[in-house]
Amino acid sequence: MLEYNNNLGDIVDQCISKAKQSGATDVEVALIKNTSETVSFRNKKLDESDRAENIGLSLTAYINKKRTSVSSSNLNKENLEKLIVRCIDAAKITPDDDFNSLPDKELFFKSSKELDLLDDTHIENSKKIEYLKEAEEVAFKNPEIVNTNGSSFSESKTEVILGNSKGFKNGYKTSNFTAYCEVVSKSNGNMERDYEYTSKRHFENLLKPVELGSNAANFAIRKLKPQKINSGKFTVIFDKRIAKNFLNYFSNAITGSSIYRGTSFLKDKLNKKIFSENINIIDRSDIERGNGSKYFDNEGVQIQNLSLVKNGVLNDYLIDTYYGRKLNLSSNGRSGGTTNLYFENGDRNLKDLMNSNKKIFYITETIGHGTNIVTGDYSVGAAGMMIENGEFAYPVSEVTIAGNLNDMFKRIILANDLQFNYSTNSPSILIEDITVAGK
Repeated sequence: MLEYNNNLGDIVDQCISKAKQSGATDVEVALIKNTSETVSFRNKKLDESDRAENIGLSLTAYINKKRTSVSSSNLNKENLEKLIVRCIDAAKITPDDDFNSLPDKELFFKSSKELDLLDDTHIENSKKIEYLKEAEEVAFKNPEIVNTNGSSFSESKTEVILGNSKGFKNGYKTSNFTAYCEVVSKSNGNMERDYEYTSKRHFENLLKPVELGSNAANFAIRKLKPQKINSGKFTVIFDKRIAKNFLNYFSNAITGSSIYRGTSFLKDKLNKKIFSENINIIDRSDIERGNGSKYFDNEGVQIQNLSLVKNGVLNDYLIDTYYGRKLNLSSNGRSGGTTNLYFENGDRNLKDLMNSNKKIFYITETIGHGTNIVTGDYSVGAAGMMIENGEFAYPVSEVTIAGNLNDMFKRIILANDLQFNYSTNSPSILIEDITVAGK
């Protein structure tokens, strides 16, 4: 049994009981409480300080194969009773759907190793200010840094409790500490911006303010005096901050809803090779202190660790209860999406990839959302650095890169520089023969 607030747990029990008394055949209740504090900074001065406390309850009622959901932030007993009655009344007039149901009991979360997702540390505002001030002062030591677009430090504590009428009830607590610094560089009238970001479950694992500020400054300075390049086919390296986007496209394409509706370029690819044989993609929920780690999914289902792609072959979809029933598959605990999703490391270091061609476009930023998950067509604005003979030569801006993900996936080559900085993580990626539209 995980730890949670018993008073909030009692509210979950009361809602389930009241809904059953009012005519529901099954009920699910989720309660999430979040407390966050944020300090914003600009040009080494305090810009804003904010504290927020939010609590929300969602209730899903089933009357046989009818289903309706409601939510509220008002946990007053009288309000919740009225909410439940409205939900039941709405369910009565909702069309039947044979696939509506709670998960099977045997799929519910039962046990897990301790994931160490909660850090009780409280950072006083004065300490947050010191952190941001130091980060910005480090950035401003570079004469090219003339301004900031803002820096922030946030800490949050979240409590999740989920219960249903099949006897499942459990909950857990998490924390998150986040720092961000965005600076503006200038040289001969040219101005550029870039940022550094760090987010961890535990405060001690955040980047130090010196690293945050210096990285942001270095990223912004290297973009100064960008050049335009001629259109053509280029070998491209995606910086790992950008490379993780390919995993987002991939995961969106293998959700149960996308597969069932046929709105995915990967709809007929199960058990087929979609990457080269050196590519493996993992989704793990049980990484200690992982940004995407959690004990159970949004339905209370035990989350399976998935080898989504093994040696280039697509092995699984992201399945919840509803679309699992439609696809005749069992839920693998993905109601709510992926957890810690990542490419396994490749076997070449980044420097080797940079030396693999005399001229390589290194992408540090993409602009826009020109990706069609139905067809796999990919087209985004991009900026970065030109690599010549293995060294960064000059910055590049105002280009568009295009291709199709079906083809691009098969040509991905991974570096071995994977770091777990987000909930979705990738090493640097090299892809040859990308269409680049420049001047």
